Formats: sequence, structure tokens, C-alpha cells
Amino acid sequence: MKYNNSTNAFVESQELIPGGVNSPVRAFKSVNCNPVFFDYGKGSKVYDIDGNEYIDCISSWGPLIFGHADKKTQSKINEYLKRGTTYGAPTVIESEMAKKIIEFVPSIEKVRMVNSGTEATMSAIRLARGYTSKNLILKFAGNYHGHGDSFLIKAGSGAMTLGLPDSPGVTRNTAKDTVIAEFNSIESVSEQFKKNPDKIAAVIIEPVAGNMGLVESKKDFLVELRNLCDQNNSLLIFDEVMSGFRLSKGGAQELYNVIPDITTLGKIIGGGLPVGAYGGKSDIMDYLAPNGPVYQAGTLSGNPLAMSAGLSVLNRLDEKLFDRLELISKKIHEGFLQNINETGTNAIINRAGSMMTMFFTNNKKVENYNDAITCDLKKYAKYFKSMLDQGIYLPPSQFECMFISSVYSENDIKKIIQSNKKSLVSIL
Repeated sequence: MKYNNSTNAFVESQELIPGGVNSPVRAFKSVNCNPVFFDYGKGSKVYDIDGNEYIDCISSWGPLIFGHADKKTQSKINEYLKRGTTYGAPTVIESEMAKKIIEFVPSIEKVRMVNSGTEATMSAIRLARGYTSKNLILKFAGNYHGHGDSFLIKAGSGAMTLGLPDSPGVTRNTAKDTVIAEFNSIESVSEQFKKNPDKIAAVIIEPVAGNMGLVESKKDFLVELRNLCDQNNSLLIFDEVMSGFRLSKGGAQELYNVIPDITTLGKIIGGGLPVGAYGGKSDIMDYLAPNGPVYQAGTLSGNPLAMSAGLSVLNRLDEKLFDRLELISKKIHEGFLQNINETGTNAIINRAGSMMTMFFTNNKKVENYNDAITCDLKKYAKYFKSMLDQGIYLPPSQFECMFISSVYSENDIKKIIQSNKKSLVSIL
């Protein structure tokens, strides 16, 4: 494929935008090539400004469960657009969205709309601190909760030490209020509670992690985590920005049957438009202004265009849809496994529903951050470029996951699997 127009666009964008992109992974640095600039999308496909066609295996990092340019979503946006775009005032459609979220998500009795997943997680931990009158937040190495200062913390040499800033601009005073535990290790969590008695306001976790590649929580780990939080009067926050409404109508918490105190949401509830939300038990959510003392506000929160798009998606979530997503994802998963075996590639696959990652690793399993960082990043970069040249658009990072949409055809599935085989052969 030729990428001349994308290359020229990237040269120009770097003069205007830091790094040439508005979100770092888009720069393709971890896969050692220049980014593709897209022109439009339709169904399962995206088209770049050079006219190249790709099967999209990212779905805008999750929201596009019905593919690109979905007519029903577009229709609802256009329908409301005729009436206006935003008012900075209440609308009935906000309550309709809240009602639908409360109906679907087991943990949510009341919900507050915001404008991004990052805003949702930042607001959730502020609420947890205000509600519990405690300062510390426990997070897990390898879990990403947006770019809020409290979340840009790494574990350092040990998974159970106080964090250090992962980014300049994050102060040590902020970092010291975040403690790190090892994903899927209840012992590491228990140790932190012992070291910080009556100081941890909340534990925040992606029950299905998507930013160290796809890594699922173990069921007994989540159950024990829920118990530890109860024993220590700490809140449990599920970050379901990715997994919410994608793994099931009720998200990961419905599948695991573990109920958090607060849940953060995003992506699918905006139907492709900017959105976020956080919700939980009424007594906790009522601690928010104007009812309570914890302040959070937003001019565009509950924007009616995003609410219209999101509702059009949520109203179509049913068992038939999730069965189709599972069928498509399973076929791709099994095809990739067969290719791995036939080519003798050192790789494994983690999958939860329509979220999936192929890890280039000698490990037999990837269950936490330390497992994930054993991956061969150079091999993934070669694999990514080979797939791109064959018209398959994958995550431009080993540590992201595929998001599969419901509109893949049998030909799409066949091409993805065949391209995977050719790519694995080419990087041997």
C-alpha cells in the first residue's frame, strides 16, 4: 500500500499539534512507522486519505459496537441536531439515559454524566475520598484509568511500593496518595491495607483490563477484593469504561457477579461521541453537589447529541447482539490459535468476549503487568506493519486490545485470519 498522503499530513500536523496527534498512541511510535490518517468509515471498514481500505479491529477503541457510520445512530443524532446542540441546562434525554444505565448496570442506583472516561474516574476517586474522609487510592500496576494525576503512577521495582510519578507534571505529593498492588494478587492488596490502616478511601480496578493488553481478573480475586474493601471500610470502584456494555449489558460486574460501590463508564454510552459517566449507590452519589459537599461540574455534561447517540446504541443491546459478537470473536480467536500453532510462533491470546489481544511472549499466560512486559515489542511492530499492509487495522501497540464489532462479514473474518497467518510467517 502507498501512504504518501498520510505521510505528508503527519509532517504538517507535527508543526501544529504536539507530536502531530491529539492522543499519543496515534503517533504509531511503538510500532516504528508513521500513522495513517483516516478519511471516513463505513460498516467494518475504514478508509485513509490515500484511498486504502482496512478492516477495522479497533472500533475507535471500543465505542463502535455497530460499526462505522451506523445509520440508526446517525439518525438519532440528526434528529436531535435539528433542535440544537447544547443548552448548559437540564434535558429530559439525560434522565432517559440515566434510567437505561440504571436498568442495565447492577451496581448503579444513581448516575452522573460527564464528558470522558478520564473525567469519570477522576470524579469517582474524589467522591470516594470525600465520602470516606480518607486520602489514599489503591490502583493496580498495568491498569489505566485515564490521564488524571492520581492514575499516572507506576509500581517501580516492586508491585507493592508507594508509586512515583509516571509523568513529569505529576507531583510527589500527588503520587504518595496512590498505592500500587499487583493485578490478580489478593496478597498484594492485603499487604497494602495492612501497611496503610484506615487510610485507603477506595480500590479502583479494571475488572477486565485493556491497557496492558487484554487481561481478565480471576473470579476469586474479585470476590476477595470485594470482601477486603468491606472489611476495611473502603469503596470498590470498577472502571468499566471499556468493558461496560461491551461484554454484556451489565458489563463485567454482571458476568463476575461482583458488585462495586462505584462504576465508571464511557465509550459505548456515547455511540461514538465524547462521553463518560460514573454511578453507584444512592447514598454515595448523593454526596455530590448540589445534594452533598463533593463538587463536580461540566458545561457539556449530558450533552443531548451524545445522549441521543448513546441511547440509540443501548436500546439495541440484546442477547442476539452479544451472541453474534461472541461468534465472530471466537472464530477469529480460534483462527489465530491455529495459525500460532502451525507457524510455531511464541504467542498466546487473551480474550474476553469481543475484546482480544495476541501477546508475543514465551510465557504460557499473561495475568498481570509483569507478565505483559515480557512481550517482544519489536516482533509486534513487524506484525502490525504486515497486517496494516494487508488492509487490517490493529491496535498500534502491543499493550492495547482489539475491539471487534458486530458488522464483520464472513469475508472479513476470513481475511483477518488469512492475513494473520501471512504476517506470522513473515516475521519468523
